[in-house]
Amino acid sequence: MKVVFHFDGSDALRAKLGEVILCPESDAVAFERLLPEMEVLWHVLKPVTAEVIARAPKLKLIQKIGSGVNTIDVEAAKRRGIAVCNLPGTNSRAVAEMTLLLMLACLRRLRNLDELVRKADWRAAWDLQDRFGELGGRTVGLIGYGEVAKILHPILEALGANVVYWSRSRRNTQLAELMSRADIVSLHLPLSAETERSFDPRHMKRGSILINTARGALVNEDFLYEALKSGHLAAAGLDVFPQEPPRSEHPLLKLSNVVCSPHLAWLTVETLERSIATATQNVERLRAGKPLLHRVG
Repeated sequence: MKVVFHFDGSDALRAKLGEVILCPESDAVAFERLLPEMEVLWHVLKPVTAEVIARAPKLKLIQKIGSGVNTIDVEAAKRRGIAVCNLPGTNSRAVAEMTLLLMLACLRRLRNLDELVRKADWRAAWDLQDRFGELGGRTVGLIGYGEVAKILHPILEALGANVVYWSRSRRNTQLAELMSRADIVSLHLPLSAETERSFDPRHMKRGSILINTARGALVNEDFLYEALKSGHLAAAGLDVFPQEPPRSEHPLLKLSNVVCSPHLAWLTVETLERSIATATQNVERLRAGKPLLHRVG
């Protein structure tokens, strides 16, 4: 069975994959060559559109390496009888740890300190002293309470934070109260027509911090820039953007109170090992005609 892992993986990863073909997302020509014979696609981020699906006549399974399937045209796959599966929970610990890292980096102004050390300007770092803060004693608001938030919650409490959370199905506070109380707001919602651009950072508490390791399009970027530029927000930690990669002249990238990473919160050696193991199980189940794991479409 011809399985293609569409991902800019390392040579070390390629060596572990055996018969699975590792095709870089950055190599569009190679991907086009593989489409006619492809039977299983392991998908990471590059959108699987209806046009892509139409050019893969033998495709039987689109396996998301991760949980969110917003980058897959699930309806187009259904019309062709192509199964769509995801991997809930496989990357949750990695995302939770990156979320914590971004919180601490914003509180301790890590981006600014790193830059000043590289410039040998230690004295200037002292000028930031009134902006350094600790996680302990602060209120952290989690919007969305899936696997990532469930891992984060006890970690944050162990560090002395007060945790409030809100989701449709589970909450210990109302959303408006969370926004008004939280010193740090962390987003953990799926992207949908209902949630797209629904989050307005201007409604957050003055001096608070926004963390987004979920989906960039949850946030109205114009309002986020306005809140950060004006000082209404102290900082933001962003692993995701509506357009990825963001253009080099993106206004948010020019702000010193923004800490960024390139949508890699999910990516660790451990995450890939768990993901490949489960994705391989689904290939074997497809081959044997057995029900697939975590089918969403």
